[in-house]
Amino acid sequence: MSNPQPAISFEEIRSLLRNLPGPDLDSGTAALQRERQLTKPAGSLGRLEELAQWMSTWQGQHPPDLRRPRIAVFAGNHGVAARGVSAYPAEVTAQMVANFQNGGAAVNQLSEQADADLRVYELDLDNPTADFTQGPAMGEEDCCRAMAYGMMAVEMGVQLIALGEMGIGNSTSAAALCAALFGGDARDWTGRGTGVDDEGLARKVAAVEAGLAANPEAKDDPLEALRRLGGYELAAIAGAIMAARMARVPVLLDGFACTAAAAVLHKADPRALDHCVVGHRSVEPGHSRLLEIIGKESLLDLGMRLGEGSGAALAINIVKAAVACHSGMATFTQAGVSGRKD
Repeated sequence: MSNPQPAISFEEIRSLLRNLPGPDLDSGTAALQRERQLTKPAGSLGRLEELAQWMSTWQGQHPPDLRRPRIAVFAGNHGVAARGVSAYPAEVTAQMVANFQNGGAAVNQLSEQADADLRVYELDLDNPTADFTQGPAMGEEDCCRAMAYGMMAVEMGVQLIALGEMGIGNSTSAAALCAALFGGDARDWTGRGTGVDDEGLARKVAAVEAGLAANPEAKDDPLEALRRLGGYELAAIAGAIMAARMARVPVLLDGFACTAAAAVLHKADPRALDHCVVGHRSVEPGHSRLLEIIGKESLLDLGMRLGEGSGAALAINIVKAAVACHSGMATFTQAGVSGRKD
């Protein structure tokens, strides 16, 4: 966060959450009615039909439009990384940000394939969060600033935003966050992340357990869970999701860490993620558990666990296909094709 944002408070964020706009049912109904007229058996395009209606409903327009997708990757460092919870050192976060900027990462290639605008947002990489095994990872003001920074990613004209993260140690943070929000044993939520061995996995589980013990207040309030156990980039993702809702921009979520950030909002209001679709299911075991809890089915399940928005970026093309079919197909009347006999 090279340009600190004006301070907001948790109370202001709670007020925003209480007043999030709902779905545009007229646009969603218009999409549903058109689907019934297209030259195909009803329901034959499966989830593509659902995605077209979702896009119309949350863009607030029919037909939906997807010429300007954005991928936003938020990068932050975690104090808990010093406990050996990752197979990579903390300096890899900044090195990967440079790789993004130079076009050398997977998300760069996937962004190009999707014809999407890729933006990378650094969050004070020289100053990681505090080690949450010893107390809160962030103060309220720092957490709120990170959320406000994330809100800036949702600019006028963006028609769909795919969210991702980069931060060594953030799968540990995500596991602790989910355990605080939804309960369960630390082992239920903790996976191998970047590929740690058995000893590394044991360190991760121990760090999650210590973080929960050091921050009992995290179980009482989802925003407290975020600031005590989360990270700057996870807070930014939560802020971006809120801003997208207010701006009527549908959201594609990436894997475990990204969905854990989103789950903070779900815990505050189960309707807060209605404008979000999960791009892919990570092989991190906690992600499957989390998707079941928040009631989301991913679009893809390809055994991926890279992060950096890669799964969400890949899913953009599926949403594009849904919009193209919905908008471009002929109706039975236009094509002179006989409709179904009732």
